[in-house]
Amino acid sequence: MNYIKKIKEEFQNIPDLIHRKIKYGLSIVHIFYIETVASGDRVNDYILKNITNSKKIKNLKNILAAPNLKTITFEELENYIFNGYAIVIYLNNIYAMEVRADLDRSISPPQIEQDLYGAKDCLIENFQKNLGLIKRRIKSKHLKTFEYKLGEYTKTNTALLYIENIAKDELVNKCDNILKNIKVDRIIDAGELKQYLAHEGKSLFPAAKLTERPDAVVNALLEGKIIIIVENCPFAIVLPAVLADFINPVSDNYIYSTNINFVKILRLLCFFITILTPAFYIAIINYNQETIPPKLLTSFITQRQGVPFPATIEAFFMLFICEMLRESDIRFPNSYGSSISILGALILGESAVSANIVSPIMIIIVALTFISSMVFSNVEIVNSVRIWRFLSLLIASFYGLYGIGLIIILLLIHLCSYYSFGLSYTFPVAPFDLSYLKESLLRGKLTGKIHRSKYLTKNTRKASL
Repeated sequence: MNYIKKIKEEFQNIPDLIHRKIKYGLSIVHIFYIETVASGDRVNDYILKNITNSKKIKNLKNILAAPNLKTITFEELENYIFNGYAIVIYLNNIYAMEVRADLDRSISPPQIEQDLYGAKDCLIENFQKNLGLIKRRIKSKHLKTFEYKLGEYTKTNTALLYIENIAKDELVNKCDNILKNIKVDRIIDAGELKQYLAHEGKSLFPAAKLTERPDAVVNALLEGKIIIIVENCPFAIVLPAVLADFINPVSDNYIYSTNINFVKILRLLCFFITILTPAFYIAIINYNQETIPPKLLTSFITQRQGVPFPATIEAFFMLFICEMLRESDIRFPNSYGSSISILGALILGESAVSANIVSPIMIIIVALTFISSMVFSNVEIVNSVRIWRFLSLLIASFYGLYGIGLIIILLLIHLCSYYSFGLSYTFPVAPFDLSYLKESLLRGKLTGKIHRSKYLTKNTRKASL
């Protein structure tokens, strides 16, 4: 079979495909590689020098020196050459040697999940380095990996990681089947893959979590969860994910339990404050004035004098303006994005009050709402809370405090009936699990943690003092 002719036909109009020919014995060695993804220096060191300086022996494989050398078929050639391998063809044998160029950035501190304590390294776009960051923390033969090539055109390297004597077999098999049956043109990012794993439409809240921290990945694996790593993406997917996982970061484990539990309770309160505060204000100012002390009610009425809009329109207007400021802050470069948002908020707030477009108390309500939302760093949780905030404001504008009670009931019913890979979103409160409750919503002493959650793992017993 004329491999050289077939390669030139199938790879025509690819200008960065390099073809080298070296006479070796009575035949010729053909070398192919893509210069934009392969390192020319490594091709020279691993292949060219060894071939030109060696004695003429029949088995060329014995003189090729590379960390990763494989004998492949012609059908596999395309996948290897575009993944940074050099293809060596000699006497109808095809060898693939890893000569990848260093196209990724160095390991840096976390950009999104920042914290005072804990590890200062984060996942990057390099698939192998991400696996290395995890495996240097879990030094066990029980850490298993399934690998996939996803996307008809992208053929993105994807890995499913789990600890075989901890993770439930049903969860592993379910994720494995989903990944095997994904038939699409492309998988570029973990956020894209997450939408195939956890189908949209069932809830506004995310059923899978993205994290950039290797210590958070390790913590999830040891709890019995599944981790999915995607090539060219600095985030890992954690499955399953419940509400408690988004409220409580892994860095809480690095602080004394007596100190961190207050913060955990504060975060949970902020979750409800950021959803209900505007709705509660509209309810009491429009329908339930009898719940306000007379002096405070008089103050509210005085502040609203001259404001031409109803309180509901006023609240929607200010919340919409603040959402625009939040989005502009995200899109702007870090060097001056926050400064512009703060300046915009000060100018708009002061100008709106001076022009009697909004009342001062509304500025306080909106500020409290957005300050409480800043407790959460996950964008999807923030977006979910945003929609529930507008929904609660709309219902409260029609039904007052009864509407507040109705939206709380609807939210609790929705959270309880929503499942992430068979696990209720309100776990570990419902179903109640004391062991995971101490891992997430409340911290107990480390010496007292001797059990894992029976809902997450088949091995509930931990190694303990």
